[in-house]
Amino acid sequence: MASTLAGKHVAVLLGGISSEREVSLSSGRGCVEALERLGARASAVDAGRDLAQVLARLKPDAAFNALHGVWGEDGCVQGILETLQVPYTHSGVLASALAMDKTKAKAVMAAAGVVVPGGGLFDRFEAAQGHVMAPPYVVKPNAEGSSVGVYLVFEGANSPPQELASPTWTYGEEVLIEPYVAGKELAVAVMGEKAGPRALAVTDIVAATGFYDYEAKYGEGGSTHVLPAPIPAGIAQAAMRMAERAHAALGCRGVTRSDFRYDDVNDVLVLLEVNTQPGMTPTSLVPEQAAYIGMSYDDLVLWITEDASCLR
Repeated sequence: MASTLAGKHVAVLLGGISSEREVSLSSGRGCVEALERLGARASAVDAGRDLAQVLARLKPDAAFNALHGVWGEDGCVQGILETLQVPYTHSGVLASALAMDKTKAKAVMAAAGVVVPGGGLFDRFEAAQGHVMAPPYVVKPNAEGSSVGVYLVFEGANSPPQELASPTWTYGEEVLIEPYVAGKELAVAVMGEKAGPRALAVTDIVAATGFYDYEAKYGEGGSTHVLPAPIPAGIAQAAMRMAERAHAALGCRGVTRSDFRYDDVNDVLVLLEVNTQPGMTPTSLVPEQAAYIGMSYDDLVLWITEDASCLR
């Protein structure tokens, strides 16, 4: 059966200007190849500050947003696409900006009944001078992804990460500090279908380094994905329902991925954050979960693109 994308022109936005540029290039290349197999005319667009002019010249039927991180995932590029009236994949301006701001997103999710970790925003210099909460805790930028700029401070640490006070720090003047939740790293992909958000599965992520950082996420052999996660059925269901509730509360559309920590000793499950444009690389979690429910990579790209462009 012919794809609904046959003959359609889709601009795949990739690369970009964030710290997650390399991941986005990998995601985007995979999506370009899938779109071409689906019969679309795919244009790879390395998104720079001239994106509006490039898209105005290309005049695509839709944009597949494969950008990750600031500018591409925080509502800025979405605003450009809205202005140009180009249908685009994933979440809109408000949901993208809200999900990228971890502190504001946590407040919205908590109000919707999602369990999130405590903590708050602190001046980075204050956080570097002394412990603002008793270790163990996690320090992270308030608006970055892919575990960029994240530090774990364990019990017995003499001082906080001194990188916070470095002149080379580029992740904002405030940092989010949360209590560290020991245990398993879990992820749940959600597809925002018309009948409501649908969680696909729960993956247990076992990092080779002991921490699911950038290298563990995208490096060769950096982590092992166990699907389905070896956790009690009740916890798996709770994670899936929380991911669906978070997707809806933030106003997301398309595909999202929620990241959790599960303390299997104290039976505590918390949702850390929602990613509105999850990776589509060969090691990415969402394509793996789609395959687990019987959806190929190409089918996933088709669904995401159709969801954006109303080509159904």
